[in-house]
Amino acid sequence: MTTAYANPYTVADAAPTERAAFIRSTYLHLGLAIVAFIGLEWFLLQQSWAQSLISKMTGGFGWLIVLGAFMAVSWIAESFANKTTSLGAQYFGLGLFVVAEAFIFMPLLYIAANFAGDGGVIMKAGVTTGFIFAGLTFAAFVTKKDFSFLRSFLMIGGFVALGIIVVSIIFGFNLGTIFAGAMAIFASASILYTTSNIIHHYRPDQAVAASLSLFASVALLFWYILRIFLSFASSD
Repeated sequence: MTTAYANPYTVADAAPTERAAFIRSTYLHLGLAIVAFIGLEWFLLQQSWAQSLISKMTGGFGWLIVLGAFMAVSWIAESFANKTTSLGAQYFGLGLFVVAEAFIFMPLLYIAANFAGDGGVIMKAGVTTGFIFAGLTFAAFVTKKDFSFLRSFLMIGGFVALGIIVVSIIFGFNLGTIFAGAMAIFASASILYTTSNIIHHYRPDQAVAASLSLFASVALLFWYILRIFLSFASSD
């Protein structure tokens, strides 16, 4: 991560016009990332090789490999997105992360689209995610509370969740709806934390990095909201 920052001060210290421009840019990039994700996901699932790739991703220890690769790509993407001296590198990082998310979502969305028994389950999960995101964003901006204290919780919780996921893959057991609900709460806390950072701690030249962090949290929330809806659909 570079230390040659064009704007060494935070958004909280910036002029109102610069702060407003940063917030607009962050949420514009988030919106474009979501649109790109939807378009890319639709394209991938239409391909003749999609089902074969999904089988390889989810068979045996394939998902563990995919998870490891996704974590590595996510780290690389975030490193590029934080390179404030290169706008091109920032966009490359955001684009790389969107592509990685599209591939890792393929199995879940394929199941939801073809085997859920409820043709609208993806839309329902998406709308629910949108409402939760809007509510958390509204709360963060209205209260202006600094949620940076959530950082330790998110770090520890993230490692614990990752450990549980890895163990479930190795031993082949289903984590169930309770775990999905807990992870939805975790993702909501992550959205609050990132939104708080947008208000208080990001620099004005970090709009792309901020949008990547928000996109990652929204994608995580959507993943587990969709899993909850799928569990309800399968029990009907």
